[in-house]
Amino acid sequence: MSELRTERLVLRQWRESDLGPWAAMNADPEVRAHFDGVLTREQSDASAARFRAAIEQRGWGWWAVEVRATGEFIGFTGLDPVDEGMPFTGVEAGWRLARPAWGHGFATEAALGVVAFGFDTLALPEILAVTTAGNLRSQAVMRRIGMTRDPADDFDDLTVPDGPLRPSVVYRLSRRTAT
Repeated sequence: MSELRTERLVLRQWRESDLGPWAAMNADPEVRAHFDGVLTREQSDASAARFRAAIEQRGWGWWAVEVRATGEFIGFTGLDPVDEGMPFTGVEAGWRLARPAWGHGFATEAALGVVAFGFDTLALPEILAVTTAGNLRSQAVMRRIGMTRDPADDFDDLTVPDGPLRPSVVYRLSRRTAT
């Protein structure tokens, strides 16, 4: 699967032309407010290369997101197996958009597209999403797509330095609930 389409978006493989806007997003302190700092251009390019390779290998992953009407790259969304070392396993949905794309419903639309793909095409029993306890915007998207949170699943992400980014929340959506 190289591409998903929603009403207003194309979720697709990464292109060379995405690297500049992706690096600008990753250098934006507001976009990266719930991550451990901004990324250099090299770090940003390396992340896109990893995303591209995962999509080539398995046909899905963290896709680039573009607006169908304009072809503008606005960020990424997708599904990825949970990193090793987390206190849970499964497949995680995620998204990150450039600031000008915030507030237009793009994150929710993209997330709904990847959740549908995860359940309908990959036949996943459950999809989860993880963010910092303070990332209220992402948590709102999680609720809008039907995910729920059990505070018993909350955890401290030991991969980030001690501080406000460590407390994390987990939202879940089961295939039974979604259909």
